[in-house]
Amino acid sequence: MSRGRRGSRVGVLGVGEEEASRQVAAGPSAAVGFPLGTEVAAERVLLRGIFQIGRDSCDVVLGQRVLRWRPIQPERPAGDSKGDVLGREECVEVKDIFSVKLKRRLSVHQQSSGTLLGITLFICLKKEENKLKDSTLDLINLSEDHCDIWFRQFKKILEGFTSRPKALKILLNPESHKKESVQVYYEKVEPLLKLAGIKTEVTSSTNVLAHSLYGIPHVVTATMHIIMGHMQSVDVCTFSSAGKLLRFGFSAMFGFGGRTLALAEKYRWMPPSQRRDFAVIKALTKLNPEDCKISFLPTDCFQDEQEKRLQEPPNLDCGQWQTIQGQFLNVSIMAIPCLCSVAPRGLAPDTRLNNGSMALIIARNTSRSEFIKHLKRYASVENQFNFPFVENYTVEEVKVYPKNNTSGYNPREEAATHEPVSEINFPWNVDGDLMEVASEVHVRLHPRLIRLYGGSLEEMNDSKVTCNCL
Repeated sequence: MSRGRRGSRVGVLGVGEEEASRQVAAGPSAAVGFPLGTEVAAERVLLRGIFQIGRDSCDVVLGQRVLRWRPIQPERPAGDSKGDVLGREECVEVKDIFSVKLKRRLSVHQQSSGTLLGITLFICLKKEENKLKDSTLDLINLSEDHCDIWFRQFKKILEGFTSRPKALKILLNPESHKKESVQVYYEKVEPLLKLAGIKTEVTSSTNVLAHSLYGIPHVVTATMHIIMGHMQSVDVCTFSSAGKLLRFGFSAMFGFGGRTLALAEKYRWMPPSQRRDFAVIKALTKLNPEDCKISFLPTDCFQDEQEKRLQEPPNLDCGQWQTIQGQFLNVSIMAIPCLCSVAPRGLAPDTRLNNGSMALIIARNTSRSEFIKHLKRYASVENQFNFPFVENYTVEEVKVYPKNNTSGYNPREEAATHEPVSEINFPWNVDGDLMEVASEVHVRLHPRLIRLYGGSLEEMNDSKVTCNCL
């Protein structure tokens, strides 16, 4: 099948329209009499007819799950071993169609009507590295009645996907992506949402989950997941102190990660990337451990005993609270993998979006050079936990008790003013937002608490093409 060069457009776009005008329109029940394949016969056929697809006249069969077509080839002389009335079958799954429009040829002065050419299907295509792209398939037929029957059937099918949104409130951070997020939204996201018939309202915020939900930071992929109604259950954490709920979140860092963010917040006048780099360098220059106690409840939700033996630290009693204390450079508590540009495998690569557990990653006190080696491992394929000072636990709850009198962090030193500080507020990095707390923090996991738009990375990576699709 020929493919156009504009975007991922599939099928005929302008090409063959003059040829289509000379084609004899086929009725909705037209068929060429070739036997249906076993997969087609196994599902109910909704419609069957003739359309031009690309440069070929095709026998098109719409089933409940799959749209299939084959080119109708000229009959060959009797005895010709190459004789085959039908060409290679191609298909697209009905669930991958997200919009349908009547295709018309519009003149310069026409706005809403013109010569009917056929039907255009808008399709979500799976590409490499978890990417999704929008594509089109043109079904050319000049019969108004014929196209109307097929158009109404496609609309009926699309209305049956109840999980797909009809209206959205878009959370958009105008400062992100070098302040280009607004332009990216109106150029790449909004046109797709309008094409899918989704009403939108834009407000401001940010989204720290995108990379972990979609596998890649790709705006079209995120948009297509929303349009297609792909839903993913996600584990959520609550953060409390002294019995008071502070906030909900997905990941947190205490120690180096919290201090780095606190430093970055003091230099908001810098560009984001420069501010982050400066904060990391300064935090490493003044690297000091936190003296604290950490209590945690190990999870016992392992798939089998072998996995349990591999993942549990030695002598760890699942189901009972464990306590460790000492000097820690960094403490990470993460319910999601936290994929990002500096950690393509994730800050917590051993956890998942909804496996009912959190990763507790602890870096004990060590030399600055060894700690930097640990940080650099996040950007590589090497195991970032393969250091004697790094411990990795799978947990359900965590309580962090910092000791105020011995902490290496001094908020007075980094304060914008030199006003007296009555108590030390320890900085936490929670989903990229600064949370300052003076006492202990209790982090508790709530499995699959919310559902967000996004596909399962395991499903996307393991997905196999079951037919010769576009």
